[in-house]
Amino acid sequence: MSLAAPERAGSTSTSPTARGLWRGGRGALLVAILVVAVAVAGVLLGGSGQAGRPLDPADTSLSGGKGLARLLQARGVRVARVTSVAEAESQARQAGSTGSTLLVSDISPLDEAEADRLAATSSDLLLVGVRSHLERLAPGVNPVREVRARSREPRCALPAATRAGSAYLGGTAFTLPAGATGCYPADGRPTLVFHPTGDRKVTVTGDGQFMTNLRLAEDGNAALAMNLAGGRPTLIWLTAPETAPPAGGQAGFYDLIPEGVRWAVVQVLVAVLLLALWRGRRIGPVVAERLPVVVRAAETVEGRARLYRARRARDRAAAALRAGFIDRVTPRLGLPSRAGADALVNAIAERTGQPAPHVGAALYGPPPLDEAGLVALAEYMDIVERQVGKS
Repeated sequence: MSLAAPERAGSTSTSPTARGLWRGGRGALLVAILVVAVAVAGVLLGGSGQAGRPLDPADTSLSGGKGLARLLQARGVRVARVTSVAEAESQARQAGSTGSTLLVSDISPLDEAEADRLAATSSDLLLVGVRSHLERLAPGVNPVREVRARSREPRCALPAATRAGSAYLGGTAFTLPAGATGCYPADGRPTLVFHPTGDRKVTVTGDGQFMTNLRLAEDGNAALAMNLAGGRPTLIWLTAPETAPPAGGQAGFYDLIPEGVRWAVVQVLVAVLLLALWRGRRIGPVVAERLPVVVRAAETVEGRARLYRARRARDRAAAALRAGFIDRVTPRLGLPSRAGADALVNAIAERTGQPAPHVGAALYGPPPLDEAGLVALAEYMDIVERQVGKS
């Protein structure tokens, strides 16, 4: 009868397996996937076109003004996007007697001379979030303090505000010059000032978020923005100048990558590096030392048995039982420690009278299918061991 060699409990391999590596690294892998997903989602949801240009009529991002520009165009207002004071003056002259509105936001860099040139045009002025050069553009309207932007009620008689209702305003509160109308107050100070001077109207708002693509659909923001910016047939929208292209006239591949993507890649690399340092750390070689307390053998056996039962490791428990049985019985039979499986089975059967197939199945058969089979195996080997000892 040819039987396999006995499997010793002490020969269990401790090398890492694919399953163990997956269990240990799946948490870190999930974190890395989430970081990449958040970075990609931020890029995809950031909008296209001239991303990151607040209150730009050509920008479709959340901070842009593309939505308001389209609403005004659908209403019949011609929106002229300009990036310099010279272009704004040219568009104002082209509008002629029909009149125009000049929208200047806080992202439009102006010096004193340019502010004076804008103030000298015949266009109505709509100053959105502008804090510098107000003494030239809107005399008498001075910033008092910064206030939180939120939904506010108009609380004034200005038709453009009363028809719109509540709107998302704040940012800056202003003084109110004589003859002006203040709306959307914050702590008694208006955050929108309408000041007509002769045939010209000057409107100042403390914040421009109500005009952005993000806030346009809230409250009466769209109505207020259209009422303020669409009062004339032409809206001259002054934005910040375009960023100059690199030398050669064409942008390289890396110039086309948004800045957020680069930072996301850096974050992922740092996370992977930290994970590698954490998982690859070496505490030191294994050092044998005495146990601080003496643990009874019965407690050790019981604790190990509970671990086997919790993990349903019947195969390992059976291997440990068989290995211990073979180590104890082999010397009693007068066999060498390296005796083969056939010699051991035949010696046990001859000494105890047990059928050799039963002994071979108990020592070298497949692991038990359930706990009852494991208990039966342990009882059978206990009986055989007592019979060997008495013979």
